[in-house]
Amino acid sequence: MRLDKRWLAAIVVVGILLIALVFEPTRYLSLDYLKSRQAALVAEVNAAPLAAAAIGFAIYALVTALSIPGAAVLTLAAGAVFGLFWGTLLVSFASSIGATLAFLLARYLLRGLVQARFGHRLASVNRGVRNDGPIYLLTLRLIPVIPFFLINLLMALTPISTRQFYLYSQLGMLPATVVFVNAGTQLATIDSLGDIASFDVLLALGLLALLPLLARLIAAIARRRRFVAAWPPPTAVDRNVIVIGAGSAGLVASLIAATVRARVTLVESGRMGGDCLNSGCVPSKALLRVAREVHERRTRGLVSSPGSAGDVDFAAVMRRVHEVIDAIAPHDSVERYRALGVECIQGRARVVSPWEVEVDGQRLATRAIVIATGARPQIPPLPGLDDIGYLTSDNVWELTALPRRLLVLGGGPIGCELAQAFARLGSQVTVVEMAERLLPREDPQAGELLAHVFAAEGITLALHCRAERFSADGDTKRVSVRSLALGDAESFEVEFDEVLLALGRTPNTRGFGLEELNLLDPERGTLEVDDYLQTRLPTIYACGDVVGPWQFTHTASHQAWYAAVNALFGSPLKRFAVDHRAIPWCTFTDPEIARVGLSESEAAASGIACEVTTYALEELDRAIADGATRGFVRILTPPGSDRILGVTIASERAGDLIAEFVLAMKHGLGLRKLLGTIHIYPTYAEANRMAAGAWQRRHAPQSLLALAERFHRWRREGAARRR
Repeated sequence: MRLDKRWLAAIVVVGILLIALVFEPTRYLSLDYLKSRQAALVAEVNAAPLAAAAIGFAIYALVTALSIPGAAVLTLAAGAVFGLFWGTLLVSFASSIGATLAFLLARYLLRGLVQARFGHRLASVNRGVRNDGPIYLLTLRLIPVIPFFLINLLMALTPISTRQFYLYSQLGMLPATVVFVNAGTQLATIDSLGDIASFDVLLALGLLALLPLLARLIAAIARRRRFVAAWPPPTAVDRNVIVIGAGSAGLVASLIAATVRARVTLVESGRMGGDCLNSGCVPSKALLRVAREVHERRTRGLVSSPGSAGDVDFAAVMRRVHEVIDAIAPHDSVERYRALGVECIQGRARVVSPWEVEVDGQRLATRAIVIATGARPQIPPLPGLDDIGYLTSDNVWELTALPRRLLVLGGGPIGCELAQAFARLGSQVTVVEMAERLLPREDPQAGELLAHVFAAEGITLALHCRAERFSADGDTKRVSVRSLALGDAESFEVEFDEVLLALGRTPNTRGFGLEELNLLDPERGTLEVDDYLQTRLPTIYACGDVVGPWQFTHTASHQAWYAAVNALFGSPLKRFAVDHRAIPWCTFTDPEIARVGLSESEAAASGIACEVTTYALEELDRAIADGATRGFVRILTPPGSDRILGVTIASERAGDLIAEFVLAMKHGLGLRKLLGTIHIYPTYAEANRMAAGAWQRRHAPQSLLALAERFHRWRREGAARRR
């Protein structure tokens, strides 16, 4: 119904413009006509000033609302018949209201269509308008050579509010309005509009257009002075930047600073490499690889039956995990980073001012600070938990014996990965998840697929359930679990030997002096930053898990580039807004679950219309050959468009396959481009092209195909007649 109303509005507007062309009302908006009618108009205004003002106001607003040429002549007319003060008052409000009506009309007719088709390319424009839209609008309004109707149209396609558009339009159009109204009071001396818009006048208005930018610069300087007054910088500054935290974000930020020959100090209280190297990505993937090998050998009958813990040397498995950590550790070592030009200090850092960091009693002065302190496992306040002890992704790698019964709290990525790994190594695993499915952030189909896989591998699932309290009776540990679907009537106990907490991660913000500087987001507990990863203090930036919202190694590294570059080179006139348009992630279960962009659930929750194209791996030759047909490629696109809104892949190497879609979304490539790209046969990557082909078949032009069918039939019949 909304589309019908838009078409109706468009038809009405086009009809009005056609009528205007036929009856040529613009002949009444010429300078010659105005001069010939000046005396009569003045007489009419003197006879009925209020009625004349109302009619003039309405005509001016209508002309500007419909973008009919002639607003300049109407402005002269206002000056000629109403005088400087009243003419300026009338034109100022009429032009602003008319421009706002044109803005609203263009927004109603075009914004939804343009944003749906080109929203991915306009993301940076939208972000800029949200941050500085009024400044942009004011600058454009102050430049008279830019047609006002074009400004109305372009701003209508952006997120600027109607209120801001009206207020800044009225302010921005006022100088040119005064110039033209004043010229109208001397109408007899004007032979053409060029007499008004002389080079000197245009130059003066152009210089006036620089005022918003100068005001922005002056405001930034004023803020900087207030900042310096509150925290006077030290007399001697030995460093360009201090980076706190040597995880993925901190290492990348330090490396970038050293690469551009800045003096950088990296402070870390724990182990270099942070969680990713020592307790996250690296050890977990090493464990998953061994567990998969054990699973494959078991399914081929080379080791004993599933569920047996005796067929695996768990101590050897853990030795392998630590060997992998040791092999990668030199990449993140103090020695390597010192060789690259980074000063590495072992110690606990505390920010004591926007210019100084204290490390174990020693104060270090710097021009900028980058906070990259990461996150830690979230520990729930459950009764009895501290008494029985627990595992997290931090200390699970210290196990030397395989737990016979493992309880996993949390069915997110970490919980699912470790649950499957330990089950394949021989533990009896139970997963308790409060949501109704595994991987609640993903599409239901992904969680359902993984649930079937887990059930087949002997993992017990307690979904839509919550752990209530823990207890121990001798060596027997128990947890009371309540079903959220059935309430207290459905409570049960689970016995276990070890419990692994996988309930998310909490940003590391405490103990670094950040509370005293009032830099924390009170709701999320993260550091509060803007689009440039700058905190409210202009010398302090932050990146990685301590900022969020994506707690992944690759997003931490991605953000670190922006934080480091803005900290070293940023200014009020040129900074780099972090690009979060196409953030991928992957859960490294078997099969892997990878995603980029919107899920179907998120699209529905946001009211975004989309089509879903699904390609099942059971149709892929390589998957059939490998016996790995569980999975799919699901692509979300706007109705009738090949633009990619989001992709979910459940497959072997899904984390690798998703990269093609990330590239496509980043650079605005649609499914037709992907379909036209050659993929090696037989590979899993062919699934991407096959999914694009499924979309293309559904959108094949049926009328053209019917015409082609008739053409081929005509050629066959013609050949038969010739014989």
